[in-house]
Order: sequence, then structure tokens, then C-alpha cells
Amino acid sequence: MSDELSSALRELAASGRGPAPTTGAEVRRRAVSRRRRRHTAVAGGTAVVAAALAFGLTTALGGSDSERRPAPPAASTPAAPAVTVDLGQRTLTLRGRDLPVSSGSADNPTKPGRMTVVAKYRTKRLTSESVGFGGGEYDLSLSWVIELRGPDDRTTYIFAMTYDEQAPGKKDVTHGSIGLRGSDAKWLHGQLSPGSVVTVEGKAPAAATD
Repeated sequence: MSDELSSALRELAASGRGPAPTTGAEVRRRAVSRRRRRHTAVAGGTAVVAAALAFGLTTALGGSDSERRPAPPAASTPAAPAVTVDLGQRTLTLRGRDLPVSSGSADNPTKPGRMTVVAKYRTKRLTSESVGFGGGEYDLSLSWVIELRGPDDRTTYIFAMTYDEQAPGKKDVTHGSIGLRGSDAKWLHGQLSPGSVVTVEGKAPAAATD
């Protein structure tokens, strides 16, 4: 009986055996393939993160060259201020401000025309020769002097009449130049620069009645 039982058990065990699902070599090949796929996935993820960081930095810094807006054009240099002197009204106008002036006397009237500032002086000595007169009756050291030059190369000056502060706006007593009160001459001196244009118009009241 025991022999028959042992034989039956051996047959049962043999019948439950099946072929291995795959060979050992195949198992190793699949393991290597899985490892490669994992490495590829990790590398791809790293590349995505790097690209995202690069995009974020580019955006924070203002975008790529093709996305940057062109810089606005540089502001143009403002035009030199224009001054108008009305001899008849005895006024000099600049930036909406009217300053009283004293122009040339009836014997030496201020000539109208368009002139340009060529120089400025904190103080300057003006003599008869420097303003185009003979003799030596004209010799003054003046403050806040602005030198003007006309198209005919004629020179005229704007200056502070510190020796006669009551004259501007009331009487014309210069030798053809344009006199201002001291504070007004200082303000104008700071406003103008070489290249500024001064236009003189009309006639002084005393000259108009001649």
C-alpha cells in the first residue's frame, strides 16, 4: 500500500509542475530595461524643471530680446527761451513774466531787431568804445550783463541798472542798451544762455514822438 501511495504522490507532484514563465536571461534583460526607463524619466523631469526655472528668470528679468519693448526715445533738448522786448510798453517778456525796462534815450535809441545771446557776465565794464560810441563819457562797471549780437554783427547789452533803479518802466536813459532793475536782471541772467533769442520790437515813447 505504501508503494502505491508514494507513486501516486509523485505523479500528483509532477502534474502540478509547469514550465517557468521565462528564462533567467530574459528576466535580467527586463530588469535592465526598467532601470533605463527610470533613468530617462528622471532626466526628463530634471530638464523640465531646468526649463521652468529658465523661463521664470527670463520673465523676471524682462523677457527675451524679442519680447522686450523698445526703450522710449531720449527727450529732445528744449528750445532756447525766446525773449520779447517791447520798447513802446517798456517791458521785457519771458515765460509769461513782464519785466520793466529802460531803453536808449532819444539821442541814442535802442534799435529793433532779432538778436542772439552770445555771452553772459556776472560783472562787466562797459565803456563808450565797447558800446560803439566815441569819447569817454560812458564808463561803467555793471552787474548781470547779457551780451547780444544781431545779424549785422551789432552788439547790444542787457544789464542791471543799479545806478538808477527807478528808470526801468518809466524813462529811457541808456545809450542803446536795455536796462533792468537789479533783481530782474539777476533772474533773467539765470534764465538765458548762449543761443537764446531776444527780439526787440517797436520804438521807445520818447523816440516815437520825434
